[in-house]
Amino acid sequence: MVTAEGNRYHLLDFGVIRPKGDDRSTRLSDLAERLAKVIEEHGPDQAAVETAFTGRNPRSTVVLAEARGVILSVLGSARIGVTDYTPAEVKKSIVGHGRAEKPQIAFMVSRLLGLHKTPPHDAADAMAIALTHIHHRPRQGQ
Repeated sequence: MVTAEGNRYHLLDFGVIRPKGDDRSTRLSDLAERLAKVIEEHGPDQAAVETAFTGRNPRSTVVLAEARGVILSVLGSARIGVTDYTPAEVKKSIVGHGRAEKPQIAFMVSRLLGLHKTPPHDAADAMAIALTHIHHRPRQGQ
């Protein structure tokens, strides 16, 4: 979770949910339960997610789409507004161009948030999406 005061960003908390279970339905249920707990603990009023994309591996695309659907469902149930950003929008917002690589994203996220070490790529991607949302949302009072 990232907040902003003017041009200063604050990382409140971060983590990666790695669903547990023996089959897809159990893993998706675990994802829903654990995300709901994070929402209950932190009480966000808005969320940002990356748009779905079609990868080279159809199975991976389906798995990611299922997880994204669960995430959107949990956010919707919690009445949290959701904004989508494409991977290129996130890369351009954080690095300055839409073809940045994961290490570049992680480095810039660390710099923008004043982190002492580079976060794991999954966490850095989520932080980059949050920062993109902060950059794109309308400023209060405008």
